[in-house]
Amino acid sequence: MNTANIHSLNNAIPNIQDKYNQLVTVAQENSSIGIDDLLTEVETLENGFLNSDESKGLFTVKPANKWIELAKTRPIPKMLFGELWFENELCILFADTNLGKSILAVQIGNSISKGEFINGFTLEAIKQPILYFDFELSDKQFENRYSINFDQHYNFDDNFIRVEINPDADIPANETFESYLNNSLERSIIDTDAKILIIDNLTYLKNETEKSKDALPLMKHLKALKSKYGLSILALAHTPKRDLTKPITRNDLAGSKMLINFVVICFSIGESNTDKQLRYIKQIKARNTEIIYDTENVAVCQIDKPHNFLEFEFVDYGNENEHLRQVSKEDKEMLESNIIELKSSNPNISFGDIAKQLGTNKMKVKRTLDKYSKS
Repeated sequence: MNTANIHSLNNAIPNIQDKYNQLVTVAQENSSIGIDDLLTEVETLENGFLNSDESKGLFTVKPANKWIELAKTRPIPKMLFGELWFENELCILFADTNLGKSILAVQIGNSISKGEFINGFTLEAIKQPILYFDFELSDKQFENRYSINFDQHYNFDDNFIRVEINPDADIPANETFESYLNNSLERSIIDTDAKILIIDNLTYLKNETEKSKDALPLMKHLKALKSKYGLSILALAHTPKRDLTKPITRNDLAGSKMLINFVVICFSIGESNTDKQLRYIKQIKARNTEIIYDTENVAVCQIDKPHNFLEFEFVDYGNENEHLRQVSKEDKEMLESNIIELKSSNPNISFGDIAKQLGTNKMKVKRTLDKYSKS
């Protein structure tokens, strides 16, 4: 212990000194406690005090070398779904409705539960239990996806634990639905000791994730669970109606201003305009790796059910622009006509609301209405 540390500990007396005296007394009365045990406990007390001294309100303050020494004691995060999702990370997968978010999420969970990689995507983590919170499908709908006409069912590993809302559960009088849901979620984590969670989807954890005031407590709750239990969480979210002629960006995630800021990794699914069965996977945000699947290198997949398991099948890599809808003259005229019609039927509607409904931007709405008013 250096001089500065001794000085700091001296300032903490009598609390640490009293604890030390208690340890000496216990050691004298119990012959099974040796000097090594005593020294270990004293070191623990010292470290606990010094660490508490590093807390500066909202901040933890340490020299850079100490941060590195601390980080070296933690394992290197392993890939759960290629470079798109790593261990101990809160990740968001977002897409428009009916593009296969749940299909891919179940496939990822199945992969981890069996310890088998998905073709085209590396799996480094060992086989282990996963909790799949399914707030989308009924058990019968789930059965249909993983069987052949409700026969010849797919055999999931027992590590794949599916969870759904119990409609007959009684919510305690002193709790809201949201708080009871969150408490039940935490209890499921404790009871199963699962470290991998997939939540399908975020809407059920809070009423309106599109509003930033609701997104903030939602992400705080998930981050708190991740830190408390050492979890890896994949949360599914949706996009509002978007312009299919433009590349996917972080702004396409509902509630993006808050949700994106609370995650370090995020990816999305887009629909290919060339083939309705094709989807492309694009990285939006990354931390443990450089962005591999960007606009010029999206992972192209097709949704298929070769036997009794609905899945994404990796096809190739491609350029996102190849899969975007091309704007024709007729498309432009139809959009302008819809803008004018919406404004005429509801004169008080804002440019932003028109843009949101039609999947365009406010400047396009303004230019169209300006041109219409002058004609």
